[in-house]
Amino acid sequence: MAFVAVIDDDEQVRTAIAELISSHGIESRGFGSSREYLESAMVANTSCLITDVQMPGMNGLELHKTLLHRGFHMPVIFITGFSDERIRREAESLGALGFLRKPLQIGLLMARVKEALARPHASG
Repeated sequence: MAFVAVIDDDEQVRTAIAELISSHGIESRGFGSSREYLESAMVANTSCLITDVQMPGMNGLELHKTLLHRGFHMPVIFITGFSDERIRREAESLGALGFLRKPLQIGLLMARVKEALARPHASG
């Protein structure tokens, strides 16, 4: 079964995205930080990861690098409130499926999620 993890330190954003995805019949859970997600049992079950770029502690790019280092290669969609071309290029160089700016366009987000879930991926 598909599972989408949503990592964002903003509880309202995190909850809204997880509920949106769940409303499409896709299992989803929100995590308040990269560490909370990494310490969960859900990493190996993640079909798609949606993560904020700017977060206290480990940011979204660092999280993606950590997952890749650990052998987890799920599709990643970055979301951000800041439009930074350098960060976007870095995310793309890591293989990001999307780099979306807040406020999110719901249709575009769901299109990326569905694209991610249609892809085979290798986990650690």
